[in-house]
Amino acid sequence: MVTISKKKFKQSFETKMYSLYAQPIKDATNEQLLSVLCCVIKDIIAKRWIETNIDKEKEVYYFCIEFLLGRQLKSNLLNLDIEDSIRDGLKELGIELDDLINAETDPALGNGGLGRLAACFLDSMASLKINGHGYGIRYQNGLFEQKFVNGYQVEVPDNWLSQGAYFWETVRPNKAIVVKFEGEIELVKDNDRLKVKHKNYIPVMAMPYDIPIIGYHNDTINTLRLWKSEIQSRDFGQNTSNAKNYSGSYEDALAYKYYAEEISQVLYPNDSNYAGRLLRLKQEYFFTSAGIQDIIRKYRRTKQDIKSLQNKVAIHINDTHPTLCIPELMRILLDEEGLSWEEAWKITTNTISYTNHTIMAEAMEKWPIDMIKTLLPRIYMIIEEINRRYNLYLDDKYNDENKKQHMRIINWDNVNMANLCIVGSHSINGVAALHTKLLKKEVLRDFYEDKPEKFNNKTNGIAHRRWLMSSNPELSDLITDLIGDKWKKDTTRLKDLEKYKLNTSVLNRLDEIKHHNKEHLADFINNTYNVQVNPNSIFDVQIKRLHAYKRQLLNILNILDLYHELLENPNFDMQPRTFIFGAKAAPGYYLAKCIIKFINSVADKINNDPRVNEKIKIIFVENYGVSLAEKIIPAANIGEQISTTTKEASGTSNMKLMMNGAITLATLDGANVEIFEQVGEDNIILFGLSAQQVLDYNKYGGYSALDLYQSNRRIKRVVDDLINGFIPNMDSEGREIYNSLITYNDEYFVLRDMENYSEAQAKINKLYQRKEQWNRMSLMNIANSGIFSTDRTISEYAKDIWFKGCEINEKYIKL
Repeated sequence: MVTISKKKFKQSFETKMYSLYAQPIKDATNEQLLSVLCCVIKDIIAKRWIETNIDKEKEVYYFCIEFLLGRQLKSNLLNLDIEDSIRDGLKELGIELDDLINAETDPALGNGGLGRLAACFLDSMASLKINGHGYGIRYQNGLFEQKFVNGYQVEVPDNWLSQGAYFWETVRPNKAIVVKFEGEIELVKDNDRLKVKHKNYIPVMAMPYDIPIIGYHNDTINTLRLWKSEIQSRDFGQNTSNAKNYSGSYEDALAYKYYAEEISQVLYPNDSNYAGRLLRLKQEYFFTSAGIQDIIRKYRRTKQDIKSLQNKVAIHINDTHPTLCIPELMRILLDEEGLSWEEAWKITTNTISYTNHTIMAEAMEKWPIDMIKTLLPRIYMIIEEINRRYNLYLDDKYNDENKKQHMRIINWDNVNMANLCIVGSHSINGVAALHTKLLKKEVLRDFYEDKPEKFNNKTNGIAHRRWLMSSNPELSDLITDLIGDKWKKDTTRLKDLEKYKLNTSVLNRLDEIKHHNKEHLADFINNTYNVQVNPNSIFDVQIKRLHAYKRQLLNILNILDLYHELLENPNFDMQPRTFIFGAKAAPGYYLAKCIIKFINSVADKINNDPRVNEKIKIIFVENYGVSLAEKIIPAANIGEQISTTTKEASGTSNMKLMMNGAITLATLDGANVEIFEQVGEDNIILFGLSAQQVLDYNKYGGYSALDLYQSNRRIKRVVDDLINGFIPNMDSEGREIYNSLITYNDEYFVLRDMENYSEAQAKINKLYQRKEQWNRMSLMNIANSGIFSTDRTISEYAKDIWFKGCEINEKYIKL
């Protein structure tokens, strides 16, 4: 454990201020003070960080295209258990710690649930003393910064590195790696085998930037290694004699510089065009190749036989973006280590595991053959051989041509990345019980029936240290006062809170804490958006990526219906509501951007209508991210989890909101099913089609949005509002949404679920009036949220996947 006296900290802080900025503390900006503080903390942890990375036992390497870290200062102080001494020391230097916490920038390295899950996983690996590290990309601009202009989403670069560097990172030039693109492959016979020469390739240097991932109250500090793409420097030590020569014209040199540096410029380039898709593929190979090369380089230092790699290394692919880990590992084992195909394939499949995050076909990546063949010629050759051998296996086992075609890695001029993941790994897991069931029975049924032993479920979780202990300290302190502090390392102990479900004073205290958090959020909203919201109103929250299947549209249509009801009947019995949205839409996703415009236009109309704005307020927070979530989630009364059943793989905002005492309004989709199983029907509000009903509609038809529209007065009224001018400045956007519902028959069953959703909202209205019952529901949600800690999730990954069969397995069975 780290210990530092207040005196020593102050001395270190002053010394670091002079060495970095050559000025006294009183003249420094908050950003400079933050930089100094981060450097002091990095000095404190440096020795432990090095010791954690000394090869001791099997290591996990977690590949993900995004890591949504959030601000690290408060989290690191919590995990190191030095916040009080640092706070007191800074105060004596005339500095407020909270000012520095707020001065930290959110790293723009992720978008939503996928990236935040990856960050939570790294937190839990370190806190469970698992030697586990992340690999990703150090995006210069990350995901765009979202602005609203006249209600429209406008994307501007998120210059999160405006200070020149990220305070927590350490660059490692001596660990840089060359990644090779394009060129030609030449096979040269050498005795009894073929050697591979990659000629005229374009070299891109992957420069590693390391971020410490600090375990909670232990001595483990893991690493998130992010790769920045750069031109290959002339004095770089690796052999690049077969690389293209860019020492010619100035124009050639500039073209090469752009080619290299654009790879790590932005997260999720617009893939609605060929150039954007090509850049995405470059990114995916860039970080997987750099990561796999890095792993093998580190392994070689151990002087162990490469054939034992699977005993020392576990490589995990988070979604299909890092699929190229499979052929890249094969390339190194074949071309550099000289193994046979059979040896290399056995090592690869036993080392790599894969998490699937979606059942939606459009989200399972496919890449055109010509694109991969041109950009990654050697990798394509390996994929082609994997496919050839797998086809022989399929032909030998099955007569059903449709089945075989569906299972092939290469078909219809595309490489199917999900199929490659399944074939090239030893474990495939879904991220919630329903999701895994759908993978087995629907989406990946052929693969499951072929190799059922490969499939398993690992329901997602959240890092409770950030999402409860750090972001909601008042609630965290109450829990500790009631049941002791062992829950901080074992969240199943939250169950002990249930004994207070009839204790009026505890329930009242819970309500006071929620109200305090609502007051803080109301102040933030007023100061940021100049909209006054009532802390006594129900804070109804939907915060997640903007996608049609997540059905923010259902929410806003219901709000519009409530608006009409209030206009028709001013005495309409309704508890005041503050509806809070937070979401970004992908730049090329036009329907999602239309829905954002619609929500903002409805908000503008309702918030400025004095007839109703004491009853309804709508806030769409700009540029939603981790730090905003940390403000919103502790204040939420209702957490909206209203995706079309079968479409949401898991969800994690549902878990964060539940753990902070919000009541879940939900379809039985994703992990909502397991939340329902934990809290029981009295402590959750359910509505909507069942999974089987949705599957039947999709399979057999029978749903007509037009019939619903024509037969239901309230549905017709709000749908007509899209195109009749009732909501101003919605001509083209309103028509787009209208067409998605009526002309194209409402793919995500918004109108089909709307009446049931309105009934569920009415139920909430009545329940909230019975405050003791409501507070009891809130307590029961907190008490039953412990299973959704990523400590539990990671323990299951360790036990069932990464360390299965290893002598050290028992060490990681924590929960």
